[in-house]
Amino acid sequence: MSRVWNFSAGPAALPEEVLLQAQEELLDWHGAGCGVMEMSHRGKEFTRIIEQTEADLRELMGIPASYKVLFLQGGATQQFAQIPLNLLAGRSADYIVTGAWSEKALKEAQRISPLVRCAANTKISNFTRLPLADEIKLDPFAAYLHVCTNETVHGIEIPAQRIADTGVPLVADMSSHILSRPVPVEKFGLIYAGAQKNIGPSGLTLVIVHQDLLGMAPLNIPTVMDYAVMAENGSMLNTPPTYGIYIAGLVFQWLKRQGGLEGIDTVNAEKARILYESIDQSGGFYHNPVAVDCRSRMNVPFTLAAPALDSVFLTESKAAGLMSLKGHKSVGGMRASIYNAVPLAGVQALVDFMNDFAQRKG
Repeated sequence: MSRVWNFSAGPAALPEEVLLQAQEELLDWHGAGCGVMEMSHRGKEFTRIIEQTEADLRELMGIPASYKVLFLQGGATQQFAQIPLNLLAGRSADYIVTGAWSEKALKEAQRISPLVRCAANTKISNFTRLPLADEIKLDPFAAYLHVCTNETVHGIEIPAQRIADTGVPLVADMSSHILSRPVPVEKFGLIYAGAQKNIGPSGLTLVIVHQDLLGMAPLNIPTVMDYAVMAENGSMLNTPPTYGIYIAGLVFQWLKRQGGLEGIDTVNAEKARILYESIDQSGGFYHNPVAVDCRSRMNVPFTLAAPALDSVFLTESKAAGLMSLKGHKSVGGMRASIYNAVPLAGVQALVDFMNDFAQRKG
């Protein structure tokens, strides 16, 4: 069997080592006589799995003891509602809109409360840049400030050095670049991420929340939506996504073997460098619309000078073993998602194809 280079935005590529280990343990996990999908989430075997998974994540990200780690379901989209339900407590909240996902988060939060505000919006620039300082209007009494630190669709990433203390808890959707580089967790009140990009298979959602933000939810929200209740029950008020947690644990162990977040950061920087260099040095054949200082290292959208060549590009790239390069329907063009599990060799194969295609068709 020949595996392709997978540039899907999510569900996305998983490390081959992880897939092989999961395959080996599918029928019998460490002598348990059954696979993880079959075992009780209350049993000692799965308790070992979830405890080790959390410990490895805390080590990788440097998560302080004052933060709770929750393994939830519903995807990041459910968090668009769950966050305001838990954190608003009758107050306002500010949202900075820099792309499709932060826009969706704002709209969902405004369904919960009319007090939710848009503090800045770069839609006028087609989401090709971050807002300027004088474009951001914050409420110093807001319950929290929400940002999406990496916009999967539009390819915008907020550099760590641009994350400042505003005096209110910072809530961040990190779905598409979590674990791709070191993150100062202590700067955030809450971090959330759908698993299906850099963590594991779809079905698992990670929430990292400071303990001071627990216990503010009103009594009339569904119990399963209350962060405090989920924290008290170790993410097991109900049956958690056990297999997703298991695979996430294998991914965390794989990341530790890569040198942790510092090690994978170096690889990701090189992958992004060679891909953007290929685009920028193509003489206009390829174009990335995002301002250079906020380009995503995980999701790289680009267009061809002649849109009529889009279908040819996709057909030939697929034949070359390069999959899922079609851009999001709202943006068009192409998009290469180069998450942790996409190796440097895969990105180099894409760059070689792009350079050859531009030479033949330009």
